[in-house]
Amino acid sequence: QVQLVQSGGGLVQAGGSLKLSCGASERAFGNYALGWFRQAPGKEREFVASINGSGDLTNYADSVKGRFTISRDNAKNTVYLQMNSLKPEDTAVYYCAARSGITRVEEYAYDYWGQGTQVTVSS
Repeated sequence: QVQLVQSGGGLVQAGGSLKLSCGASERAFGNYALGWFRQAPGKEREFVASINGSGDLTNYADSVKGRFTISRDNAKNTVYLQMNSLKPEDTAVYYCAARSGITRVEEYAYDYWGQGTQVTVSS
């Protein structure tokens, strides 16, 4: 059982930056692909970014490409989401997720989820 604990988030003005962190309890952290998803009010949860176990393969939703960066530190069992040039439409609850094996963009492919953290971007 992998436990994911998120930190970061909050309120920021449009154009600003935030960094989310997600720490895992799993010793074999490097065996897990990690993803970030988000859910805006009234919308379904959507894929944001993913990273493979070794950290050398990343994937991004078109809506965040060039603005967000996913990274991981396997020595610290932590994955990060650096969010720059934030827009009001980035406002959502952000979730980290983990799965063993390769990265996926589908929500249902992930077995373990963080508690979620609110990101609010004001215009």
